[in-house]
Formats: sequence, structure tokens, C-alpha cells
Amino acid sequence: MGALGAFTFMLHSHLPYVRLAGRWPHGEEWIHEAASETYIPLLQTLYDLKEAGVRFRLTLGITPTLGEQLADPDVLANFERYLDEKIAVARRDMDYFAGRPVDLRGTLAEFGVPKPLPQAGAAEIEAARGEKTPEAAAAADVAPVPPPTSIESAVEKAAKHVSVSEPVLNTADSHLRYLAEWYKGRFEDTKKAFTQRFHRDIIGAFRRLQDEGYIEITTSAATHGYLPLLSRDSTVNAQIKMGVRTHERLFGRKPTGIWLPECAYRPAYASDDGRQRPGLETWLARSGLKVFFSETHAITGGHPVGIAAGDVFGPYGEIKRRYVIPAGQTLPERPATTYQAYYVSDTIGGTDTGRHSGVAVIGRNNRTGQQVWSADWGYPGDFDYREFHKKAGTSGLQYWRVTGAKVELGYKDYYHPDWAEYKIDQHAEHYAHLVGDLLRDYHQHSGGKFGLIASNYDTELFGHWWFEGVTWLGKVLRHLAENPDVELTTASTYIEQHAPTEVINLPEGSWGAGGTHFVWHNGETQWMWAPIYESEARMERLATSIAQPSPQEAAVLAQAAREVLLLQASDWPFLVTTGQAREYAIQRFNAHLERFNALASSLESRTPNVGLAEEYYQVDKLFADIDYRWFAAG
Repeated sequence: MGALGAFTFMLHSHLPYVRLAGRWPHGEEWIHEAASETYIPLLQTLYDLKEAGVRFRLTLGITPTLGEQLADPDVLANFERYLDEKIAVARRDMDYFAGRPVDLRGTLAEFGVPKPLPQAGAAEIEAARGEKTPEAAAAADVAPVPPPTSIESAVEKAAKHVSVSEPVLNTADSHLRYLAEWYKGRFEDTKKAFTQRFHRDIIGAFRRLQDEGYIEITTSAATHGYLPLLSRDSTVNAQIKMGVRTHERLFGRKPTGIWLPECAYRPAYASDDGRQRPGLETWLARSGLKVFFSETHAITGGHPVGIAAGDVFGPYGEIKRRYVIPAGQTLPERPATTYQAYYVSDTIGGTDTGRHSGVAVIGRNNRTGQQVWSADWGYPGDFDYREFHKKAGTSGLQYWRVTGAKVELGYKDYYHPDWAEYKIDQHAEHYAHLVGDLLRDYHQHSGGKFGLIASNYDTELFGHWWFEGVTWLGKVLRHLAENPDVELTTASTYIEQHAPTEVINLPEGSWGAGGTHFVWHNGETQWMWAPIYESEARMERLATSIAQPSPQEAAVLAQAAREVLLLQASDWPFLVTTGQAREYAIQRFNAHLERFNALASSLESRTPNVGLAEEYYQVDKLFADIDYRWFAAG
């Protein structure tokens, strides 16, 4: 007897384009953190499974901007230096927590605090242990202050409250020393995997898994542009065309699956000026793409759930804590289910219910998704897992565990890797049983239909936000590969083997707060959209009017196209809304706008500034094979 249903993880991997854009707290170090905590550990886990003979399958999205950065020689060289720095600070913490005097001035200077500090003083103990001891407060002659919640707060407090006459205290702590050595071993293993096992070629390592049939790699829009809000079809076309071309260059084949940025979809509609605007599926079909993913409520109707409801672990959960979010869209409930894929109607309002684009949609399974995403009962909140938000001021390393529900950061207990390992085993087994139970239940109650569970997550949720998540994921795949009722698959493989039999009319929306566009278009970000729309129209005019450019004009047009794509990145409004890096995002947005306008002006004045175009290209070195003609009106 064969499997009763199929399962795929859909892991969406994306980070802003930050190549050579500075270091901590914003810039290229985002890539280094993700590579160290997520991408290299994920590769190690998948290669370990392969070498153990486990026939796993999963769907992995790598966006064009992330792929370009992970293939960039400068980014990779800086990543190796980053790992060396992490090994060094772990070694320094080992000495520190062994009770030996350690000079922490280098660490603090890295965080932007150049003031000299004494060796092994009370404030450093406070920063490292995350607590303000009465002795340290008395020695600094200041009143106790709340415990630090991050590297920044620890360093700021040290700079403010420590005097050079502060007495040297005993910094010995056997458990913290053990954890520092444990971290050192992890960073050394990561560096060895990067340099020796994967030969400094992260993209190549994923590509080999693809070529051997273990994973499907999907693409996305070029710069993760928020497609439903873009005003020109030519821009949507360019975002998708560039995404497909970059994917083919990096991975050696055309993609058949795509992750629409932020799961944001827009159907066909008639605009106020009478234009008939095709739905996004039309542009996907023209680029040879066969399948994309949607949020749960877009398929089933009803209230937004999961990520769209806001009660989730990770960066999306910050939205609900910062805003009183307008009521989300509540859609009419319908009998459609996320256990089946559907062809997407390409007619306005679904007027012809039998007509479709040939592009299929797969909805996110909410029950399995929430086992990880949920901030209230998801696995990452287990008390024995590592606490994400609390970091040691001596090194930035995270030495604490979640400890308990709503336990303040100052009262977190030390992390115990062996405790966490025990919980990983429990949670992996629970998840695998849940998948099997859900598929059997659907098969039974649907009259024997073969169902699909797609569990969609940000890849960085594993390893970065949920430290133990990559190990958990590997154990889940191992369990499911052994379950005869479950067929591990990928998105495109499932569509090929189980072609949809029904057509669905998808509503507009996203997996952002409330299921709407709020995260990317709200009171703090609406000012960004007028410049985006103006640049879209300007780029379209240039690409249309300069039909036979000179070599100089072609070079400037190509760089103008790169700048306008970078301007449209959904990362900039997202970072403003979440508050993660508001000033940085605004600076990047304005920089790309200024560059585009300068290049466009030189073209309009018939004095194409090739030198400026080359200067800007060297800054980002992105999309070498771009075709500006994609932006022409058509």
C-alpha cells in the first residue's frame, strides 16, 4: 500500500541586499549571522542525511538578492573573517569565565564604545552575566539599573558606569566557561564545514542537492519587491524576469516554483483609468513558472490565521507589539482546502470559473505551521531552548535559556545544551506524528483523496531565531522518511504528479499583519510609495523611448534598472514598520532613489554618465546580466 498523502517544508530564504554595506549593527553582518546560524548548519544537516541514506525531499526558496550575496567573493571572504572573530571572542570568554584577567576594550570598541575600560571589572561581569550585582553597583557608585537586554544596553551601561579605579572581581563561572568553549567548538565546526566540506561555495552546495534530487530551489522577485503595490506591469515583469534569470545563472536551470515576496498576491482587475491589469499569475506563466504559495485564509476564507494574525515567533510578531493594527480582511468561507493545490483563475473577479493561467497555488497548512510559528505554543518557546534576545556584553554570545513564560530577561537561567537536545527529540517526534495523523485524517474524511501538507517558514527562523531549529528539522525529515503513509515531496514535483483538478479565484492579500498590505503601506511608510511610482513611470519611459541606445546609454540604462529594482525592495518598508533598522532602511531607500534619479537625468539630457553608472555598479555588483528592456511598456 502506498502513501496516503505528501508533505513538504517550504523554507523561504531572504535577506536585504547589504553587500559591503558596513558591519554591526546593520549591514553585511546580517548575511554572516544567517550563514553561520542557518545556511551552513542547514547544509550540514541535509548532507548528513544524504550520507546516511535518508531519501528526504524539501522545497527551499533562495531569493535573487540573497543568492547574489552568498555567491559574492567579498561577502564570503568577510564571512570567514566573521567566523574567526567569533572564535576569538569565545576564547576570550573562556579565559574571562575561568577567572583570568581579560582586556575587553577590543570587544567594546567593536560595538562603537571606544572608552578604555579596566580589566575584569564589575561592569563587565554585569554585562556578561546579564545582571547588576549589588557589589558592582556599589563599586561604580551608581544605583542599580535594569539588566541589559542586548549587546547595546550592556555596552552603554559599561561605558557610563565604570571608572578606571573599579576593583577587579572574580569572574570565574564554570558553566559560562563551559558554554563559551561549546560555542568555540560550534564556530570552529562551522568554519571547517564552510572551508573544507563545502569549499567556500554555499550556492554550489545547495545546487548539488538540487541536482541530486533532494531539494527543489524556488526563486522570487528580483529584489523581493512588494508586487501587489507596484503601479506598472512593466515593473512586475522586470522583477519576475530578473528573478528567473538570476536563478538560472546561479543554479543552472530555470525555476518552476516561486515564492511571491511576503506571500503577497494581486488578482486581475480593472483600474480606475480603465486599464485591464492582469493578475500576478499571468506574469508567472509568461516566465515559465508553474507554482507559488499563499497564506491559509486566501484558500479557505475566514479570518487570517498564523503569521497574518500576528501572534507569531520571529520578526513578524513585532508588528502587533508596535501598532494597533486595523482589522484584517475576513473572507467568505469556502470549501477549498490547503490539502489540495488549485489552478489560479486569471479572469477579473473569476468571471470564467473554468479558465485558468496554468499556474497552481499551494496554501500554507496552518496546523503544522503554528507548531513552529506560534508565539504562545510553538516549539521555540520551550523553556529549555536558547533565549534569542539576551546577549552577553563581553562577546554578544547568548548564554541563557527561555526559562519560563514571560520571564524577564534579567531573570533568565543559564542555557544547557543537553536539556535542549532532549526537547529537540521530543518535538521532532511529535511533529512527525502530527503530519501523519493529519494526512490520514484528511484521506479518511475526503473519500480517499491524496492530500498535501505544505509547512511554510522563513528559513532564518531555524538556527537564527530558533537556535535548535535546524537540528529539529533534520530529525523531522528523518522521521517522515521512515513513515510509509507520508511521501516527502517538493512543490513542483507534487504539481507534476498530482495536477490540480479545480480552479480558484484568489483574493488580494499577504501573510503580513491582518492578511493585508499594512506592514508595507502604513502611516510610517506611505511616503515611500510616491517616489517608487514616479521612478517606475520614469524607468518605463526611458526603456520605451531609447529603443536603439548607444553603448553609453545602454550601460546607464542597465544601472538605472538595477537602482530602481533595489529601490523597490520590500525590506525597506518592512524594517521601518518593525523598527528593526528604521534609520538604516530609510538611508538605503533614499540612496537608491538618488542614484536612480541622477542616472535618469543624465539619460534625459542626452549626456549618459557612464562613469557614474560604473561607480554605482561597483557599490553593489548586482544583476550583471540585467536587461533594461524588461521595463519597456508593452
